[in-house]
Amino acid sequence: MRLTKFEHAALRIDEAGQTLVIDPGSLTLPLDDLGSIVAVVITHEHPDHWTTAHLDRILRAAPGTPIFSTAGVAAAAEGYEITVVAPGETRTAGAFTLRFFGGEHAVIHSSVPMVENLGVLVNDDLYYPGDSYAIPEGVTVKSLAAPSGGPWLKIGEAIDFVLAVAPRQCFGTHDMGLSTIGRNMHRQRLQWATEQNGGEFFELDPGTSLDV
Repeated sequence: MRLTKFEHAALRIDEAGQTLVIDPGSLTLPLDDLGSIVAVVITHEHPDHWTTAHLDRILRAAPGTPIFSTAGVAAAAEGYEITVVAPGETRTAGAFTLRFFGGEHAVIHSSVPMVENLGVLVNDDLYYPGDSYAIPEGVTVKSLAAPSGGPWLKIGEAIDFVLAVAPRQCFGTHDMGLSTIGRNMHRQRLQWATEQNGGEFFELDPGTSLDV
């Protein structure tokens, strides 16, 4: 699989001429070359993880594309056909097998309502937890998209998450809220955590890719 990171939380995964898009949100620039998309995964309802503009652009290029997400997104995305999935379920779309984990967004503050959140494992190789530290129990993760910033994230907890998952590859996501200095500091800490279990950390900027 070929993974391409875009701004903030958006990922594109290409396999066998088909494409999966995860979390195209409000901090992500418009995506192009969308005709090969066979599925979209939205981990939760916050706007930095999905927008109607992104969904409209995708569905114009690839009509009928299934969108897998939570009940919260299905309620918020009125007029769109959302396939509601839950932790423990597995779905397939084209070349992609999607296994779902987690269940809840990480706590931001007691004043902020909790929402559902999905972690997704793609083809038993790439794991992205959305806005959570949900560990895919019983899974050997080849490549981990590790959140590195956000109002809910404490870098020490992110380090512990990477140590617990012990991926062979790791890169940072959810990072548009960080300054350049802050992003680099967090990358260094996640690199350290990745290397403790013999993995390799990759610094992916928007538009750069990694073979998974």
